[in-house]
Amino acid sequence: MILQEEQYVISWLSQYEALTKTQLIRMLRKTDSISKRILQGLKKRFMIYPINGGFYYGVDPACTPDQRTIQAMWVLLHYIDKIDPLAHYRASYPSQIFFLKEDVGYEIVVLNEGEEKLTRLLQPEENLKYIIVVPDISMAKKVTLPKAPCIFATVDFQGEDDPKITFYSEETAVE
Repeated sequence: MILQEEQYVISWLSQYEALTKTQLIRMLRKTDSISKRILQGLKKRFMIYPINGGFYYGVDPACTPDQRTIQAMWVLLHYIDKIDPLAHYRASYPSQIFFLKEDVGYEIVVLNEGEEKLTRLLQPEENLKYIIVVPDISMAKKVTLPKAPCIFATVDFQGEDDPKITFYSEETAVE
């Protein structure tokens, strides 16, 4: 028998291929010790596998973590208490993650330096907003914005397991 939380972990890893152990612990919304026991149980039954020494987990031991998805997941975790555990999905390129919050769809798009024009591939719809993740907020001035509400975010790793996520409105990002 597989627990509800174990089903969530398998579903998340099936969609995103690999996530950090810290991300999975936060997504489970349990105490750290309970979340670690859930992951350990799945690992013992060979339902998930440690990758890169256990920093990441995946359902396939040969998968390679996608750093855009990892960054997008950090942004999603900012909203995790406001959304259903299964109300987020892998999005279509160039977006990484789609999620629903209060009947509004959000797409998280992670851009690297030199990819400012990738946002031209986005297909805005009614009730859809974009969170555009950039390596440095100064890059926001160069991004071609879709005709939809957008906010910017940066993911700043400061040597800890949880990075600092900073959000910027369109106006403050391009001033």
